[in-house]
Amino acid sequence: MAVEDKILVVDDDAYVCRSLAAVLEEEGYTVVTAGDGATALRLLYAEKPDLVMLDVMMPDMDGWEVCRRIREMTDLPVIMLTARGQVKDRVKGLDLGADDYLVKPVALAELRARVRAALRRARTGPAEAQPQVVTFDGGRLVVDLLAGEARIAGKVLQLRPLEYQLLFYLVRNAGRLLTYDQILDAVWGYEREGDRPSLKLYIWRLRRKVEEDPARPRCILNARGVGYRFARPDP
Repeated sequence: MAVEDKILVVDDDAYVCRSLAAVLEEEGYTVVTAGDGATALRLLYAEKPDLVMLDVMMPDMDGWEVCRRIREMTDLPVIMLTARGQVKDRVKGLDLGADDYLVKPVALAELRARVRAALRRARTGPAEAQPQVVTFDGGRLVVDLLAGEARIAGKVLQLRPLEYQLLFYLVRNAGRLLTYDQILDAVWGYEREGDRPSLKLYIWRLRRKVEEDPARPRCILNARGVGYRFARPDP
């Protein structure tokens, strides 16, 4: 962790803000807090945080809208921390651009690990990928690891940082079966069986963007109960 890492905590519960701030400051982060969405957006400009931790259920402007507006301005990591744990809520958060989604209550060790992983992904980005260009599915999908982008029929895909990390890890290991834990450890920065639903959600999102028919994937292949395998590159 860099000493200058700053985290913006957004929650309308003042006790939650104070508690999260205390936990994160113990880790050496600088923390600023906001009790509503409008204040959060103002602090985003004024404080220039490195990560936002965002509650969903807030008055006036909820976390969904705050996340959407953040994504219009910046790609900094957003972790949604909320009591809303249904799959549809997780999907909505990811679709709006959240990098991670935690359901309250969350173990402090896990919270710290998620923050470290999100900041690490933001610092490294896709530039760590190997310098090569590979094609799949008869040339329909092109993954340029050097440029840090993927294209479908010549059009650049708009992917979130974690989606890029996941895609590039799978592509760098194309043709090889990767277990759930291997992927979680390499992409999320930790491995835990309880986080497999989050991995499956990201695979589902990625398939919607890279597969011609997500219901019949030809690139991201599933080994039920074990993990995933990206198809071998075109010859």
